[in-house]
Amino acid sequence: MLRLPKIYLPKSRLARLEARDGLLFILPWAIGYLLFRLGPLLYSLYLSFTDFSGSGAPKLIGLQNYVYMFTRDPRFIDSVRSTFLFVLGFLPLNLIVGLAVALLMNQRVRGILAFRAVYYLPSVTSGVGVALLWQFIFHKQWGILNAILAIFGVNNIGWLVDPKWVMVAFVIMSLWGVGGSMIIYLSGLQSIPTELYESAAIDGASTPRQFWHITLPMLSPTIFFNLVTGLIGAFQIFESAYVMTGGGPRYATYFFGLNIYFTAFRSLRFGYASTLAWILFAIIVALTIFVFSTSRRWVFYAGARDEEA
Repeated sequence: MLRLPKIYLPKSRLARLEARDGLLFILPWAIGYLLFRLGPLLYSLYLSFTDFSGSGAPKLIGLQNYVYMFTRDPRFIDSVRSTFLFVLGFLPLNLIVGLAVALLMNQRVRGILAFRAVYYLPSVTSGVGVALLWQFIFHKQWGILNAILAIFGVNNIGWLVDPKWVMVAFVIMSLWGVGGSMIIYLSGLQSIPTELYESAAIDGASTPRQFWHITLPMLSPTIFFNLVTGLIGAFQIFESAYVMTGGGPRYATYFFGLNIYFTAFRSLRFGYASTLAWILFAIIVALTIFVFSTSRRWVFYAGARDEEA
């Protein structure tokens, strides 16, 4: 005989009223999520199997968009190459520089709060404003950076017009927002018990050994968090490239986000743009799962180790 699962409802009148009020409170969020998040997400998945130019009814074409993307679209290869090059250049530097700045900001010196604010503020500035600022800094003729390099006898570099240098420029510019990861590192550093450093110093451990055997293991969950969030954010670079180069020169900065935008709003191929968006989502998910699968080998959770012991 088939038994239906039991549904446990609050028994008292007060509990039922609290449950009802809780559902009413989350109802606006649930409606907003269905209408503006989950609904468009599922509709874009449907559009990825269609030929849709923004007007009329979408025409189902099966997997043709995916086949075209992997076999005949040269811009897809350009966007994948540019995006991966940026991620490989930016992500390690973001982790290292963010940790280095956090170590400096963790010192007990006068005025350290002001320095922390100065390093953090750039990470909350407008993306378009930052792009315009760096566009002026990287200008070949009138840029501040080339003016400084000229003092040391370096000829003008076409940071934004030379395919050899433009990716370097974007990586340098992206480090402007390192204050975000710095703050997270700083909170992780301040949560490490000082007794560990005191015990290590009594045992004769030098500062580098303390950093390698205490700071890094205890900070590994924070590094893991910055790695995952930095990976997801780096793959979605868009604003700076759109404002500064528009994907050039020679498609050197034709990032995935730009490819999706141009395909949708310039070529009016919304179906194919949805296909590109879902492939970007799949790449990010796959890499995130890979990072999570390696975390057991290098991420140290003190509480978890204590429970296992």
